Amino acid sequence: MEYKSGDVADLQGFFADLVRCETRLYNALNDRLRERHGIVTSQFEFLRFLREHPGARVADLAAEFAIGAGATSKSADRLEKQGWIVRRTNPADRRSSLLALTDDGSRLLDAAEATFTAGLSELVEGALDRSATAAAARALRRLRSALERDQVGTPTG
Repeated sequence: MEYKSGDVADLQGFFADLVRCETRLYNALNDRLRERHGIVTSQFEFLRFLREHPGARVADLAAEFAIGAGATSKSADRLEKQGWIVRRTNPADRRSSLLALTDDGSRLLDAAEATFTAGLSELVEGALDRSATAAAARALRRLRSALERDQVGTPTG
C-alpha cells in the first residue's frame, strides 16, 4: 500500500501493514517451532522471558505480553504440565508463585531458539536490508515504549 503523507490512509495503511506483517511472521515461526520442537510461538516467548527473568510471576508475564492474567496463568499451567517450568511459592507474597525453567525447558528453549532465530533471519533479511531493519526496529521500539509508558492496550483482567 502506498502511504499518503498527512492522510488518514497513511496511518490506517501503517496499521494494516504492521498487523499483517506480525501475523504472517508469527504464523510462519509458529509452524516451524511446532514442526521441529512441538511448541508454538507463544510458548517459546514465555520460556524465553522466564530464562531472561528467573523468578518472574504470572503477573510479570501478563504485563510483558499485554495479555490477561487468567490466560497467562493457563499458559503457565500448560508449560508446567509439560515439565518445562516449575512454580515455587513466592516468599514475599504467598498468594503468588515464582516461575522458573526446568532443565528440560532450558534444553527445549535452546533448541527452539536456533530454529526461531534462523527462521526470523530468513524471513526478515529476505525482504529488508540491515539499515531498513534497524530503522524499523528503532521506530517500533519507540512506539512500544510510548504505548507501555502510557499503559495503552493493557488488559484489565
